[in-house]
Amino acid sequence: MTTSPASVFDNRNIDSIYQEIRDVYLSNPMPWVIGYSGGKDSTASLQLIWYALRDLPREQLTKPIYVIATDTLVETPLIVDHVNDNLGKIGRFAREAGLPMTVHRLTPEVTDSFWVNLIGRGYPAPHSRFRWCTERMKIKPADAFILSKVAQHGEVVLILGQRRSESQSRAQVMDDYRITGYRLSRHSTLSKAYVYTPIEAFTTDDVWSYLLNVPSPWEGNNRDLASLYRSAQSGECPLVVDLSTPSCGNSRFGCWVCTVVERDRSMEALIDNGEEWMVPMLEFRDFLAATQDPERRKEVRDYRRRDGLVHFRKRGQGELLIRGPYRLAFRKQLLTRLLQVQEQIRHDGPDAQIELISPEELFEIRRLWRVEAQDWEDSIPGIYQAATGRDLPWPQDDGAFFGADERALLAQICAEEEVPTDLMVALIESQRQHGRLTGRTVIHARIDEVMRSEWRSEEVVIAAVEAHYQRIEGQMPPVEDA
Repeated sequence: MTTSPASVFDNRNIDSIYQEIRDVYLSNPMPWVIGYSGGKDSTASLQLIWYALRDLPREQLTKPIYVIATDTLVETPLIVDHVNDNLGKIGRFAREAGLPMTVHRLTPEVTDSFWVNLIGRGYPAPHSRFRWCTERMKIKPADAFILSKVAQHGEVVLILGQRRSESQSRAQVMDDYRITGYRLSRHSTLSKAYVYTPIEAFTTDDVWSYLLNVPSPWEGNNRDLASLYRSAQSGECPLVVDLSTPSCGNSRFGCWVCTVVERDRSMEALIDNGEEWMVPMLEFRDFLAATQDPERRKEVRDYRRRDGLVHFRKRGQGELLIRGPYRLAFRKQLLTRLLQVQEQIRHDGPDAQIELISPEELFEIRRLWRVEAQDWEDSIPGIYQAATGRDLPWPQDDGAFFGADERALLAQICAEEEVPTDLMVALIESQRQHGRLTGRTVIHARIDEVMRSEWRSEEVVIAAVEAHYQRIEGQMPPVEDA
């Protein structure tokens, strides 16, 4: 029979915890970077630190404290509002209290955003074996900020709301990196960063007991936070700074498009508790998750990988071809549906200006479609106009511009010469993109890459792979009976 972990307050009082935090703060000159997700654990950590340092003489508050929150740009809207509201209060009340604390909202670069990768590059919806989103959208922004402070100060201490009782694997990781005799641990990947976990001995009940009995020093509402947890029936997504941090796919404090789990029970619970305007978002997420079905995969994903080559499995291990990115036609369908969802929740939800995809992401997707997917028809402005009834200040293309008429003429010539049209479009686009700004070595390498790509049809490729296996099997000696 398993027993519940002991409460931290069985052996310690809150004043001793505050004193430990003050001792760690004063023990070295390294600035602190506090990871804040808006959830219970990061809120408790920040609140403990606030009350502990508030009682220090001002002359001892000599090193800066940076509070960072990573917004993936696809967070659940209710959580975005909650976090942004608290960040504003934390910054304002810290200044009034004389604490050397500043807040920083981090976001991924446009080229690393979810929609630019999914719709622009065609990356398939993330799953447990291909969770491409975590590093781009969470780890990179946080690590870039931490490294900038390392460059400025030499070393930093990262404050995380991790608890040993979360899991055995979490406790093991914390033990593996602990510096003997100190309350600090080494960071798993950043050599000049150390980790301090002020609530590592807290149980879940300890966290809630502290939050519900000690008021927020920045006038946040911890009872509203508890209500938000009850509404979504889930946990939180912590600040992620390395791949050892577990997926927050089950989490309410996570991304509304997350397809790592089979069902988003947290969003379902929010809808059941009165947030019906989120239904179109849940339906879009489920539509995206359905593309992971093997039968659906054949329909929506290209037979070539992003490098232009065809990869295939051994016989008897599932579908012969290892599918690549989403087809351009399906990406157009995804973008249309996403914009329609955005329009619908602007009409039905509490925020008439809510943004599921930004103009900057649309501009980058448009560029990628043209450069990588040979979209000479320039589909994005038309898709946006049809879905929203509006237009955007689309950037002008400085180079020679080819459109649908030029592609039609090229297709006619290629048909006469029996040359794949997409091959010629890719070669022309390579010259247009690289010819004027780079040397011969670069353009020749790009042309070589295009020429090595697969330009035969999917049917021809499958037939060739089947013939290849048949030749191999025909050369093998028969298997003798046992």
